[in-house]
Amino acid sequence: MAGEIKCSISAFKKIRVITFTQLNNPVITSLQTALYKKDKIKELMTLNGVKIIALPKILDPRGNLSFIEEYNHIPFKIERTYWIYDVPGGQKRGGHAFREQQELVVALSGSFDVVIHDAKEEKRFHLNRSYVGLYIPNGLWRQMDNFSTNSVVLVLSSTAFDEADYIRDYNQFIKVANA
Repeated sequence: MAGEIKCSISAFKKIRVITFTQLNNPVITSLQTALYKKDKIKELMTLNGVKIIALPKILDPRGNLSFIEEYNHIPFKIERTYWIYDVPGGQKRGGHAFREQQELVVALSGSFDVVIHDAKEEKRFHLNRSYVGLYIPNGLWRQMDNFSTNSVVLVLSSTAFDEADYIRDYNQFIKVANA
């Protein structure tokens, strides 16, 4: 077909210049978008990418309601949901980073701290409201501690479980983050 452009994604990753006549080509446009997103990954992999997200809160005398919608309140499709509970006093959870996975962490009940590290600096976030979430982009070390009695942590993830996505060794994380 005349004007058809064929190229593999891996070959396209090396191309940085797109001619004006190719701008309206849907294949080129989607690949440009992918490249833009890839260039933004390093920006997100800093503490600047971590965000406190105020979730909708509907007040009702019968009981309040909050909710989360993918791509509306969080910048990813929800592929997995899990929760952490019955954490014994003094214990820590997490202690790893993800190569691809993004997360939203919410304190459904009680309180806890989330400590985020980008290999240069560390920041601590105290979560204690069910209508507030902490968005954590990929590429950051995270650990949770300081759990109150009966705390419940809700985690929304952008990927299904994949052990290969985890970086569980802190020294390896530092190497990857500084690469």
